[in-house]
Amino acid sequence: MQGNAPTPDGQVADAPADNWVDHYAPAETRPYLRLSRADRPIGTWLLLLPCWWGLTLAMLADQSPRWEDAWIAIGCAIGAFLMRGAGCTWNDITDRHIDGSVARTRSRPIPSGQVSLRGAILWMCVQALLAFGILLTFNRAAIALGVLSLLLVTIYPFAKRFTWWPQIFLGLAFNWGAVMIWTAHAGSLGWPAVVLYLAGICWTVFYDTIYACQDTEDDALIGVKSTARLFGDDTAKWLKYFLAATVALMGLAVILAVQPTGSFMALVLALAGPWAMGWHMAWQLRGFDQTDDAKMLQLFRANRDTGLIPLIFFVLALFV
Repeated sequence: MQGNAPTPDGQVADAPADNWVDHYAPAETRPYLRLSRADRPIGTWLLLLPCWWGLTLAMLADQSPRWEDAWIAIGCAIGAFLMRGAGCTWNDITDRHIDGSVARTRSRPIPSGQVSLRGAILWMCVQALLAFGILLTFNRAAIALGVLSLLLVTIYPFAKRFTWWPQIFLGLAFNWGAVMIWTAHAGSLGWPAVVLYLAGICWTVFYDTIYACQDTEDDALIGVKSTARLFGDDTAKWLKYFLAATVALMGLAVILAVQPTGSFMALVLALAGPWAMGWHMAWQLRGFDQTDDAKMLQLFRANRDTGLIPLIFFVLALFV
């Protein structure tokens, strides 16, 4: 906390001090909003941005933006908030016996006793059903892909128990919107969306490895695996590889989407997106210090801006 301001009752340890949940939400709703990570909105952004990438690239590919795309963009935002909340609730349900042993997570609503297991399950179902209602407004192919994503969401919390690469499983789940929302616009899946999906997975490994650096000591004690533990002292070197892969794959996705029908200027503008994104990721690496938990959290949160950068260029390319 900054200054001498009191900590709100029940505030989660890694929530921003000035978050809206702890200061403005009705007291009875706060435990459930904390369970959904509404007090830490970065995760909603990280789930939403690949959706918007997929939508804007799909519009660039067929050069036919439509008014219904405005609803798709809004539906993505609402759905990302709801599904991120449902996914985080599921994650906390499955990790309820682990979170109490990790300094950063023992203040979460279930291990701290703010929400019962039954209450968490009901809350997860409410969020998932509302998100399903949003999904039903998309075309059939997108609906099918949305339902399929539940398999990835279900598996992810268990990945850290059986693989050193749980960040890849997070990437598979968090970037599914790139293929689903491309399909919501285009009516069918295309190779640019698949390559964009792979770029998003590499980006997720990049930012979530930074995030996982906060927990390496506790994770080692309780036997939880992560890329941060796997890479160890070579983490910064590995992050450079994922930076390069993110930029290269996103650049290829742009070329596949824009080059067949778009103008030369649209292609140049769209390609500037992954290039600028790479510079922002490189800036993060310049400040990387895996022994400084506060710095790692700051860099992780900076990835909202990282993901917004290519989106801005994709939108600009629509107008040339």
